[in-house]
Amino acid sequence: MTDITTDVLLLAAMAFLGWGFYRSRPLGKLGILAWFQSVALMGPWLILFGLMGAGVAVNLASVLFLLVGSVALYVFLGRQLRILASQNPPVKLKGAEDAPTQPDDTLLESAALSAEALESAPIPADDLQKLKGIFGIDTFFATETIPYQDGVIFKGNLRGEPEIVWEELTRKLETVLGDRYRLFLVQNPDSRPVVIILPSRNDPKPSTIPQKLLAVGLMFATLATCCTTAGFLLQFDLFENWGRLPEALPIGLGLFSVLIVHEIGHQVMARHHQVKFSWPFFLPALQIGSFGALNRFESLFPSRKVLFDVAFAGPAAGGIYSMILLIVGLVISTPNSLFKVPALFFQGSILVGTLARVVLGNTLQESFVAVNPLMVIGWVGLVITALNLMPAGQLDGGRMVQAVYGRKVAGRTTVVTLIFLGIASLVNPLALYWAAIILILQRDLERPSLNELTEPDDARAALALLALFLMITVLIPLTPSLAGRLGIGM
Repeated sequence: MTDITTDVLLLAAMAFLGWGFYRSRPLGKLGILAWFQSVALMGPWLILFGLMGAGVAVNLASVLFLLVGSVALYVFLGRQLRILASQNPPVKLKGAEDAPTQPDDTLLESAALSAEALESAPIPADDLQKLKGIFGIDTFFATETIPYQDGVIFKGNLRGEPEIVWEELTRKLETVLGDRYRLFLVQNPDSRPVVIILPSRNDPKPSTIPQKLLAVGLMFATLATCCTTAGFLLQFDLFENWGRLPEALPIGLGLFSVLIVHEIGHQVMARHHQVKFSWPFFLPALQIGSFGALNRFESLFPSRKVLFDVAFAGPAAGGIYSMILLIVGLVISTPNSLFKVPALFFQGSILVGTLARVVLGNTLQESFVAVNPLMVIGWVGLVITALNLMPAGQLDGGRMVQAVYGRKVAGRTTVVTLIFLGIASLVNPLALYWAAIILILQRDLERPSLNELTEPDDARAALALLALFLMITVLIPLTPSLAGRLGIGM
C-alpha cells in the first residue's frame, strides 16, 4: 500500500527542487549550476529515505559516505560556479534597460524638485536639496520626488548593480548629511527600483532595562521548564519532587545548552555583520522545555544577505549541535543505558527514526529500546530547531524565506504555515500552542533591508532549501506502514 507520508515528503522535496529550477532557468548556466548545488545537498537524504522506505538496509558507513560525497560535490560545483561567474558579465537588471544613457530635457524637467514637493516634504528644504545632489546618471537618475512618512521617495532609473549603487549613494549621503538619514533601495508595487530616505530617528530602538530584566526572567523560567521536561523523561513530576532536582538537572542543562548554542550562533553572526541583535526572550514550554526564543534586530541591516546569515546561523549552530548529540547518543547506547523507551517512540520523526534504524539496527524491533540521554536531548533539540525553521513571520525560517524569496513569498508561506499548524493541532496540541505564539507574537515580517534589491546568492538559497527540507523530516512522523518496512516497532 502506498505510504502517504512518504509520498508527501517526496512531493515536498520535488516541489522545493522544482521551484529552485524554475528560478534558476532565467540565469542560464550559472543558475542551473547553482540549482545542482541544492540537489547535491538534498540528494543524500532523499536517497537514504528512499532506500530505507524500500526496505534496503543501510549502515552508518554508507550514510557517512553519502554525506561526505554530497559535501565534496557541493564544494566542486561551487568552485565551478565561481569560475563560470568570472567569465560571464552580470545579467542586465530589470528597470535599468529603459534608462537613457544621457538625460533628455523631459527627464531633467521631471527630476527637478517642484515647489510643491519642497513645501510638503517632511524633510527640511535645505536637506532635500542636498539629497537631490547625491543622485546621478551613473547611479540612480531621479525623475520624481514624493513625500513619504517622515521622509521622501525618489522615483527614477537604476543605472548599475544595486549593491554598488546603494553603497555609493549611502557614502554620498553620509558625506553631505552625516548620520541623520538612512537610504533604502527597494522596489515599488510596480516592481521598479525606488530610493526611500528616512530620518535616522526612526531606527530600531535598543532594548530597555525592563525588557532586559524580562529576558533574564524568561531565561530562568526556561531553565526551570527544561528541568521539568527532564523530570518527565525520567518519569517523575519535578513540581511534586523538588528533592530530585539533582537527577533532572544534567538533562535539563543539556536541553538548555541547545538553546544557548542556537542563540550564540545568532549573536556571533550579527556581530560579524556589525548589526545589533537583541537579547533572547526565551519561551518556556512544559512539553519540550522551550519553544526557542524571540529576538529582534536593534539596528537596520544592510542587505537580505545579512538577514539570511543572521537568521540561518542560529538554527545551523543549534541543529548541528543537536544532531551531534543525537548521533553520539545513539552510538554509545547500550542495553544498560538510562532510558528505556518504546520502539514506537522512534516513529515520531522520519529523520530520527531513519538514523536510529541505521545505528541501532534490529534493536528497534524489540518492544523497548535502551538509549543514552544524549540521544533524547539531541532529539528534543532538533524539534526545537525545526519549530523555529517554520517559514512564518519573524521565525528563523520566515526570515530566511524573506531573505531569499522576498516579502511576497514570505507572506504567503506564513499563511500556509498557520493553516498547516491549525490542521496539525487536531492531532497534536503542541501545534496549536505554536500556532498561537506565531499568530500573536511572530506573524509580522521582518522590516526591509537597506538594500532590498540584491538577492542572496544561490549557495544561500540552496542552504535555505536544505534547512526547510530537514525541518519537514524532523517534524513529520513515520506512519505505521513505513515504520514496518523500516523495521521499527515490529
